[in-house]
Amino acid sequence: MNRNSRRQLANAVSRGFMYAFAAIALLPLALVLLYVVIQGLPALMHPEFFYNPERPEGIPGGGIANAFAGTLVMVGIASIIAIPVGIVSGVWLVEYGKGRTADGVRLACDVLVSIPSIVIGLFIYSLLVITFHGQTGFFGALALAILMLPVVVRTTESAIALVPGALREAGLALGLARWRVALQLILPAAIPGVVTGALLAVARAAGETAPLLLASLGNVFLTFNPGQRMSALPLIVYHDALTPYPDLIQTAWGAALVLVLLTLLVNVLSRLALRRQIRMAGRI
Repeated sequence: MNRNSRRQLANAVSRGFMYAFAAIALLPLALVLLYVVIQGLPALMHPEFFYNPERPEGIPGGGIANAFAGTLVMVGIASIIAIPVGIVSGVWLVEYGKGRTADGVRLACDVLVSIPSIVIGLFIYSLLVITFHGQTGFFGALALAILMLPVVVRTTESAIALVPGALREAGLALGLARWRVALQLILPAAIPGVVTGALLAVARAAGETAPLLLASLGNVFLTFNPGQRMSALPLIVYHDALTPYPDLIQTAWGAALVLVLLTLLVNVLSRLALRRQIRMAGRI
């Protein structure tokens, strides 16, 4: 066997190992998705599952309308709070953040990302729930906003850093103020990456359970008022999956499947946005 043949054989063997390890890495995800689809799909076959709220055991027609509405309201409020602050902070880190202050902000974001979400829920519970004597959807949204903020900051910083420096230099050469260059030239060029970070933060917030158990607790009634207790899809999965009743367990699997599909959709959209920014950066 000559040297070229040995190289081709080694390349084929290495490629086979890489494909095998990639398949092993994807196998747990595939099994989880398959099992959730098998268990949750029967619940999605009934239209009332989406527009009826929860119902007690023995009463047919229960659904996830209250949980879906609560997830939308709380994640929406959290996004309104966290995304603008996170974007401005990410821009500041790239354009103005120098020295120990910027390093401290980055370290704080990294630490906050790694903190267990139950700790954030306990913080909101101690600071607000005990003070105001009750759980509300707004308190749950605040807990989710704290979880979303560091993700938005760090992803925005990375997206801004991908913008070529020539664009910044061109704006400054035209006599624009640095803040105008950052907000009117750099940020629009980085919008796809910024949107990616925001979507990833939304996906993380939508799947959190622990903070909502302490801050919002849940509500079996359909409500859009964040001043009241609100349910969420993860809360339905947590509460109903622990019951011994088959119909409630089926509701939990259906809610889990809806949550997985929403998370998958958000991640696909974030991937598409990131690819768009990479293509735009290559053209500049």
